[in-house]
Amino acid sequence: MKDQPLSIYRKNWFIIDQAVTGLGMNPIQSFAFDDTLCRRAATEPDWGIARTWVHNKTVVLGIQDYRLPHIEDGISFLQDQGYQVIVRNSGGLAVVLDEGVLNISLIFQDSKAMSIDRGYELMVELTRLLLKDLGREIVDGEIKESYCPGRYDLSIDGKKFAGISQRRLRGGVAVQIYLAVTGSGSKRASLIHGFYEHAVQGAPVKYEYPKIIPEKMASLSELAGRDLTVQGLINKLLTVLQSQSDRISNYEFTADDWKIYEENLGRMKKRNEKI
Repeated sequence: MKDQPLSIYRKNWFIIDQAVTGLGMNPIQSFAFDDTLCRRAATEPDWGIARTWVHNKTVVLGIQDYRLPHIEDGISFLQDQGYQVIVRNSGGLAVVLDEGVLNISLIFQDSKAMSIDRGYELMVELTRLLLKDLGREIVDGEIKESYCPGRYDLSIDGKKFAGISQRRLRGGVAVQIYLAVTGSGSKRASLIHGFYEHAVQGAPVKYEYPKIIPEKMASLSELAGRDLTVQGLINKLLTVLQSQSDRISNYEFTADDWKIYEENLGRMKKRNEKI
């Protein structure tokens, strides 16, 4: 017997797990995958698609970051630390990806009921279900001194462990979250702090970039005081979505999907060709 349906309920939930295969992918592929799935979900009101993805050491910049006055110096700094750098096509500012960061994309048909706030709220709801066993209060609200601060930052005891962004395209919406599961949240924050120092160098900028305090960020393992794993959270995700659907299954790309994916990948490559 299934649990009482919540607002993340969908008649059909489809899963794409790229937590392992993603380590061998260029991260720009992830954004091309989500754009492709947005188009597919646009035609299916009863569907939800959940994609999990993990990448090796990468800093994903926002469009505004890429316009900083000394961006070349900022990118060189990150590359010297062993990180590859890409620019994403969704909102937000610079974030860090590595093997200890689990990314989850929830992809739905866009509709009048699916407002921007509603998309964020669905991801917050899912995250609270995933982390229910921690027994800690998860607060949604901006942690201004974190990297990529936003209204729907997720934190415990004032320390941010996750951030959420959205991408809306051709009748579909992809809500994307990064969850810092293992490792040091403050070290990741220090990296982005260093990036802004190198990319700004005191010059005037057209937006308020975050003034990062590294101690304002932590991983879930640090906050829980015990070792959590990316795979453990993926297993929990499958259990939660199974309780919130009539049917859960793996999503298989069609020939048309792959054709659209190649087009989207080409756009992402063009966006990043100057890096």
